[in-house]
Amino acid sequence: MRKIILKTAISLDGFLEGPNGAMDWFTMDDAVWQEEFKLCADVDTVLLGRGMYPGYAQYWRGVLAEPAKHSQHELKYARWADKTRHIVFSRELKGADWSNTEIMRDAAQAIPRLKGEAGKNLIVYGGARFAGALIDQGLVDEYNLVVEPVALGGGKPLFGNLTRRCALKRTDAKPLTSGAVWLSYKA
Repeated sequence: MRKIILKTAISLDGFLEGPNGAMDWFTMDDAVWQEEFKLCADVDTVLLGRGMYPGYAQYWRGVLAEPAKHSQHELKYARWADKTRHIVFSRELKGADWSNTEIMRDAAQAIPRLKGEAGKNLIVYGGARFAGALIDQGLVDEYNLVVEPVALGGGKPLFGNLTRRCALKRTDAKPLTSGAVWLSYKA
């Protein structure tokens, strides 16, 4: 059975975004990219929420359109993303503007079916509301959190809307050169 893997950067005080949507506080150095590519090697589907999808798709298509303006790591990820299946969960979006993307309406129904399909693992990238809902429904099997050495004091929390306890078992902890720590957990 395939796993649902959540991967995101998170502040020391538990936020995915700072106040007013600030995203300028996390790093993507060589060590983070190395771990990212190891994780993606066993993934064939990206799961996104409606809020995350537009910016994600626009950014990675932009990297492909203007490769000279981006790092080799970004270009490598953009190429991977361009050929990888993406599923956006939304009750409102009518369609997706990236050819490798489909829309599904109900994550609680679709994800158990997707986990039962043949293939590699599925990865969820950020999106506080979407990731939080999957966590609360017990659908996340593995957590990969890049804990940044910054306290934001507010913003969008990862675990802010849990209605049940979420007990995890640490499987790895890797200090990174940036001062962040890559923490891995199993549900």
